[in-house]
Amino acid sequence: MNTAANTKADADREDVARVLAGEVRAFENIVLRWQAPLINLAWRYTRDRSRAEEMAQEAFLRAWRNLKSWRGECRFSSWLFALATNLYRNELKRIPMQLLPVDYAPEPSLPAAQLEMAMKGRRCEDVRSAVLALPMHYREPVILYYFFEMDLAMAAATLKMPEGTFKARLSRARKILRERFPQLRDEIAHVQTTTALRPKAETRA
Repeated sequence: MNTAANTKADADREDVARVLAGEVRAFENIVLRWQAPLINLAWRYTRDRSRAEEMAQEAFLRAWRNLKSWRGECRFSSWLFALATNLYRNELKRIPMQLLPVDYAPEPSLPAAQLEMAMKGRRCEDVRSAVLALPMHYREPVILYYFFEMDLAMAAATLKMPEGTFKARLSRARKILRERFPQLRDEIAHVQTTTALRPKAETRA
């Protein structure tokens, strides 16, 4: 685990302890530390900046209300992202995005060689549209692992599922995308290999 991640984890633990001891303003440090990542994650779900900001704000409110439920058995950030992901999922059930089924998503307009960039969060709206058209239980693993660049363990923990289940859903999502976009098959396989070799990190801000 890198030093920056450890520093954030230590700061989170200290600030939570201060809040629970009655120092309410210490929660502002948590918000400042994780606001951008939570908005970014919400935007991956909604593609709407305003709605993403509202959802992140609600996530912090729920974290505040439920702070005592964090037992320190995992990193605070893992607990926070799991809470936020559950909130975002429920929010999309309440007010769904208007998306085309995956079979009707447009063909990618960028050359196939650029898929690796797209799968890592770069601009390729057609591929993103196809990912967002996946069923939620396949879409979420792709969003967390490729677009948000969480490592496998944290992404699985965020979705509260065994790593084996997460791997299976990620594999199924890739299979659906390969079948929908056969011209990108080799590049998706390449992304799968190169991403597996990337250094582990807690999350990207």
